Amino acid sequence: MSKQEMLLKIEKKRSELAKIVQHTGLNSDPALQGSQELDHLLNQYNKLYEQHLHTMNYSKKMFQ
Repeated sequence: MSKQEMLLKIEKKRSELAKIVQHTGLNSDPALQGSQELDHLLNQYNKLYEQHLHTMNYSKKMFQ
């Protein structure tokens, strides 16, 4: 999955979560589940970003 696709999924989940919280409250089961799903997406994105940085740093070292 590309960086842009991940960002779109994160924004969609964030929007869904905001609606859930508005209708069911912050501590409701659906809100907690949505929050965990958003956390998972954010963790995936961070992992993807860290891998990209590692690859970029490795590439720079190869060409120095």
